[in-house]
Amino acid sequence: MWQAEVRVDLDAIRDNVARLRAGTSAELMAVVKADGYGHGMVPAARAALDAGADWLGVCTLDEALALRRAGITVPVLAWLLAPGLPLHEGVAAGVDLGVASLPQLDEMVEASRRAERPARLHLKIDTGLSRGGATVADWPALLDAAAKAQADGLVEVVGVWSHFVYADLPGHPTTDRQLAVFHEGLDLVERAGLRPRYRHLANSAATLTRPDTHFDLVRPGIAVYGLSPVAGERYGLRPAMTARARVMLTKRVPAGTGISYGHTYHAERDANLAVVPLGYADGVPRHASNSGPVQLGGVRRTIAGRVCMDQFVLDCGDDPVAAGDVVTLFGSGVDGGPTADDWAEAVGTINYEIVTRFGGTRVPRVYDGENS
Repeated sequence: MWQAEVRVDLDAIRDNVARLRAGTSAELMAVVKADGYGHGMVPAARAALDAGADWLGVCTLDEALALRRAGITVPVLAWLLAPGLPLHEGVAAGVDLGVASLPQLDEMVEASRRAERPARLHLKIDTGLSRGGATVADWPALLDAAAKAQADGLVEVVGVWSHFVYADLPGHPTTDRQLAVFHEGLDLVERAGLRPRYRHLANSAATLTRPDTHFDLVRPGIAVYGLSPVAGERYGLRPAMTARARVMLTKRVPAGTGISYGHTYHAERDANLAVVPLGYADGVPRHASNSGPVQLGGVRRTIAGRVCMDQFVLDCGDDPVAAGDVVTLFGSGVDGGPTADDWAEAVGTINYEIVTRFGGTRVPRVYDGENS
């Protein structure tokens, strides 16, 4: 008998990737960083590859090497690389690496020497996010140095890329401005004598809404897991994660009873309470206190009082409830239950954070649709 679980529908991931794949002529990189947005990096990666993904994208070198250790041989790009990492291990494993500065490029050159093979690089230009990537002012120097390193046989410039600010707001003028800067950056790439095979810019939102940004490769992330990056739109995606638990304890309390830490909630009338063994140590946001939606007994309910480290309470009124009853926090929503979007709205965040919170906790993940 299980107490709490996160169920991941790998067939939903396959369906989502197939839908995304059908909407573009570019190659597709399924982004599986952050443990597959909480869904499990390796199972999610394999499901995405089953459905036609050509690449996998991660943030860290460790994530990329874990994919290689799992026997996955397709192209993998890792792009969040602090100084001093053993980059030669990534080069030796055939991992593509993101580069955004001259010091990073110097480290890649040294890594290629240690690995005794050219480092496969994707040069990133900052088109307006002001996060990763070389500034427009620094871009020409990075290109010239990369072209020299490539001529020396130390690196191979495989790609050029950037990342959107507002693609989740279709029609926002910043997207067009970034696209224009990207085109200008590509002109400088050509003038530097570089001919990268891949130009990539489109995240989930742009993959779904801006085919003019697809270039040679698209990089959907959250859409792979069935959650929409654009508020109010579904695009036929199927949420892959369901989080649920069984009621641990029930009790009848009189009207006016204070519930959970700080008594921020009081029962308005005599009520049946249900204690649910999930808390913020398991991924439930503490901000869901008095606001988090769940489904129990076919009825939508709201968390009563503060979310604790290991549990929360539901006020079920006069509805019957028993220990062992199933409480669904979020899932596909097809049965009228809450979704990750509902949780994001309730706590003032985004669906990405909700599902990613449930990765790597003590709650076991159970997979449906695994290949035998």
